[in-house]
Amino acid sequence: MLQEYLKLNKNVLIAFAASIIISAIIAQVLSDQADYLNTTYTTIADYIIYFSVFSSLFYFDNRKKYCLDSGKTDTRKLKQDLKKLVTSLGIAEVVYTVARWALQYYFLTIDYDPYLASIASQGISTIIYMMVLNLTVKITRLYKDGN
Repeated sequence: MLQEYLKLNKNVLIAFAASIIISAIIAQVLSDQADYLNTTYTTIADYIIYFSVFSSLFYFDNRKKYCLDSGKTDTRKLKQDLKKLVTSLGIAEVVYTVARWALQYYFLTIDYDPYLASIASQGISTIIYMMVLNLTVKITRLYKDGN
């Protein structure tokens, strides 16, 4: 069970690292845009990069977990786990989005460089996200009962 939490957290942190780098570049490239536009475009890019990387890593780590001895997929277990994962990610994402957008917008309005506003807001929001995600994974019992 602990190994599953570690794999999930590793995948989340790698995905965030990729999105932090790309988002900072995009924020700087769009520095001539209004603060709310820069923040919105950067947040969209953040999501595209994050979910692309996270879903790929999560798939590779878990592709054998749902295979039956017959070679078929245990769809019942897969659906159960996906519901729990989507619930956990969804709650964490709402909290993350609100925090990230508000923080980046704030940092831009107090004249942080766009790349720095993006990095700072994403870093703080990632910490909040990780706490919420791990709490909701525990509450939904994603890694209980032999998962």
